[in-house]
Amino acid sequence: MSTRLPHGGPGENSVEAVPGTGLWITAQWVGIALTGALLTGLVMAPELSLDILWNAVIPVLPAVFMISPALWRNVCPLATLNTLSGRARGKVKTDGALATAAQVVGIGLFFVMVPARRFVFNTDGLTLAVVIVVVAGLALALGFVFNSKAGFCNGVCPVLPVEKLYGQRPLIRLGNPRCQPCVMCTGVGCMDRTPNDAVRQVLGAKADSKAWLLTPFGVFAGGFPGFVWGYFTLTDVPLAEAGAVYLHVLQWMAVSYTLTALIVWVGNVSSEWMLRLLAVSALCLYYWYGSVGIADAWALPDAFVYALRAAAIGLVVVWLGTSARGDTVELAPSSASAGA
Repeated sequence: MSTRLPHGGPGENSVEAVPGTGLWITAQWVGIALTGALLTGLVMAPELSLDILWNAVIPVLPAVFMISPALWRNVCPLATLNTLSGRARGKVKTDGALATAAQVVGIGLFFVMVPARRFVFNTDGLTLAVVIVVVAGLALALGFVFNSKAGFCNGVCPVLPVEKLYGQRPLIRLGNPRCQPCVMCTGVGCMDRTPNDAVRQVLGAKADSKAWLLTPFGVFAGGFPGFVWGYFTLTDVPLAEAGAVYLHVLQWMAVSYTLTALIVWVGNVSSEWMLRLLAVSALCLYYWYGSVGIADAWALPDAFVYALRAAAIGLVVVWLGTSARGDTVELAPSSASAGA
């Protein structure tokens, strides 16, 4: 039965078992199987597989992160590989300088890999398959070195910064079946243990001053709407034009970051509210432009474009409203934490 709890309130570190753990585990292995099917498709039927990935699967994720990042984190195939090896032999935990370094690497990987869609990954299924295998291998390998999710899922995963930005105030709280019990593998900013406070913990003491803009996550968040705009104002190009792609995206990120800094300094907007505005701006831009690509890929009518844009705006309105009230819907206990 659903209960409504304030952000950061009771239930953050529940020690109750997560309902439906067996179903989550089944979904995790189904995710592994589907990833194998995707890899096969990228090699054997690349055009269809690329359309399914980029115009069906990936477009769902921003909305999922805003509703509840746990919906993805509980079934992500890379997380399954990471925790599979992490449970077996992982020892190192991430905190302090190590956590910051991992965060910078993850943000860097994101900014390198996403623009690469424009000159290779949108059209070359074989290369994309190889990259997915390499990243999967990295997730598995880091699990042998770091404790639980510390090395990959909560460290260098390139999707993690986006999860944190969109998932900073999830509409729904779900349990975390992977980490039972929680071993505190990540010192601060764990999206599974304290999703409502993860961003603030990452920013640390700077969250209460304008200096948050100079943190790695602050730079990422401030430039992210421009990053989305920059990507969608490009078309697919040959590999020889890769430099121009990165330059174009970087220019729009700089514009976005500058505007963010001006709003913060001139309007004296808190980090909490500015980060929310950055999240909704990026999400609206993503679905405003992404809806056209999805419709083109599947020969859908213009009505689909308008409907998807309206749905995105509706989600943003609801999300901002619940954020302002400071509540969320708890559907299952959070991850257990013996030491939290």
